[in-house]
Amino acid sequence: MKPFSLQQELSSNSYPGRGIIIGRTPEGAKAVAAYFIMGRSQNSRNRIFVEDGDGIRTQAYDPSKLEDPSLIIYAPVRVLGNKTIVTNGDQTDTIYEGMDRQMTFEQSLRSRTFEPDAPNYTPRISGILHIESGSYNYAMSILKSNDGDPNSCRRYTFAYEHPKAGEGHFIHTYMQDGNPLPSFEGEPKKVSILEDLDAFTDLLWTNLNEENKVSLFVRQIDLASGAWETRIVNKNQ
Repeated sequence: MKPFSLQQELSSNSYPGRGIIIGRTPEGAKAVAAYFIMGRSQNSRNRIFVEDGDGIRTQAYDPSKLEDPSLIIYAPVRVLGNKTIVTNGDQTDTIYEGMDRQMTFEQSLRSRTFEPDAPNYTPRISGILHIESGSYNYAMSILKSNDGDPNSCRRYTFAYEHPKAGEGHFIHTYMQDGNPLPSFEGEPKKVSILEDLDAFTDLLWTNLNEENKVSLFVRQIDLASGAWETRIVNKNQ
């Protein structure tokens, strides 16, 4: 399968919502994880990413304008030993706590469904990177309603063992803008990963819709040492 162009995927979609990209650099020495958020409402746009220990969390840019924090304030990225968890909601904590009790990624998510934001029922998208002794694999998950039926949840997990250098996968919450917002369909899209962290960060940020983009996180993790380097970009400065 020919990779999708990340530039085309992002620039042609005014509202993919929140998105996760996981992959491996072209030289093969580093794992890559990226997460972005977008917003249509003042409440959703009133956010920034801030570093929080080994991970990040969302925070209100202007606390006086914060309305309902329930679905917008959370920790998108947490690190548990040699595992990096990336999600679009507070299921980051669910995965962290479950895996800390020796549950699998998929088992940990069994207690969760899509978000209760009718009529959109926003999918919960999650990813996990596992690096051990130089080996690397990752998985992605989406929990979504059955075509808008809140009584039925569809659960999909995609696992990628020994990912190829220069290759990654991209999953996002919505197919495009709309009312209600249509949930992502199909398996994560195969995309190309850039070697340079700053160039990859710039590619993502530049091609996200200018009006709707809010924040971006990108991290490279060295497969040999486990050391990482992170970039955070916030529209609200």
